[in-house]
Amino acid sequence: MDARFTPEQDHIRRTLRELLHKRCSPGDVRAAVDTPAGYDPALWTALAGDLGLPGLALPEAHGGVGGTTTELTLAAEELGRSLAPSPLLATAVLAAPLVTALGTDAQRADLLPRIASGALTAALAVPGACLATVLSLTGEPRRDWAGGGRAGGVQAARRTGGWRLYGQVGQVLDGHSAGLLLVAAHAGGYARSRTLLFLVPGDAPGLVRTRQTSLDATRPQARLELRDVPAELLGDEDADVGACLARAGDVTATVLAAEAVGAADRILELTVEHAQRREQFGRAIGSFQAVKHRLADVYVQVQAARSAAYYAAWESASTEPSATTATTAHEGERVGGLALAQALDSLRTAAAEGVQLHGGIGFTWEHEAQLYFKRAAGDELLFGPVHRLRAHAAEAARLFDTGEVAV
Repeated sequence: MDARFTPEQDHIRRTLRELLHKRCSPGDVRAAVDTPAGYDPALWTALAGDLGLPGLALPEAHGGVGGTTTELTLAAEELGRSLAPSPLLATAVLAAPLVTALGTDAQRADLLPRIASGALTAALAVPGACLATVLSLTGEPRRDWAGGGRAGGVQAARRTGGWRLYGQVGQVLDGHSAGLLLVAAHAGGYARSRTLLFLVPGDAPGLVRTRQTSLDATRPQARLELRDVPAELLGDEDADVGACLARAGDVTATVLAAEAVGAADRILELTVEHAQRREQFGRAIGSFQAVKHRLADVYVQVQAARSAAYYAAWESASTEPSATTATTAHEGERVGGLALAQALDSLRTAAAEGVQLHGGIGFTWEHEAQLYFKRAAGDELLFGPVHRLRAHAAEAARLFDTGEVAV
């Protein structure tokens, strides 16, 4: 195993960091989240059109770069450092792999080139606050997780001329601004109960989208109401949606882990800089042994999380199916959830220490430390909590299933 990055991968990191340093200051982040879309369209055009981020892990045959999860992970780490709000997670990490894995040849040819260019943004909508479970990060989803009808969620019904969707979905990342929605819906009634994914244009008749107030404003969320909305089935009715969602979940966890590592590394840098400047009793507070020990502990935790995220990216890239065999989920070691648990834990610790060691200013809305703290809390609410991520990883690995009895 060669753990070194290629020159191309180093170039991605360096170029992206330079761009974000110029165009994504804390003031720019605050201004972007207050826009109707929740992100800066000009920055997204630069990220997508100039750097090609949405197409990093998409095949070249469909307009992508032909890279792997590793390249997407490195980009996410840089985006996490600046907390840059963008539809990259919803579009390139959650939605695009499902289109690649489940879509027909015609659907891939139509959608993937537009996603890769940044012209089309997408979002995954799953019923209820169960995204982490649906992606098999904190547990395996139940057979009826998509709900439907009076049970909640979304119901799909076949009508003359195609499928129709009914129901409501909340906490959809970038759901208010996405040009394409991938909606999970229950179909088939009791006898042939199954969950399918449907393509719904953002301007479809009967679709009502409302942006919700979220803890982390850099991750905008929306509530979708579907009232007899026409939809197109993604792929065919016999597709193994659950397996593809689990595969997408592992990739999502890997990318999120790297993003959290970038955020933790940046808030640690800010805290160290403040400790070197802030004086108390005639000395910089960073010279006190107790402060040194606390920052050193955070540093070790962040580096461990970075190693876990990089390993998960390498493992994910080494088991990715080729573009010609992308119709089924690929079997391999799933370590993304464990890497995400490690990264979220390190980000939560780094953000908490950052807020406290900044003193009174760290608790104010004006300082950027609170943005990192909210990112840590918000990601854990959406994709965690940490103890469930670890528990499910241990269960999947049969870590404690030895059959031995202690004497």
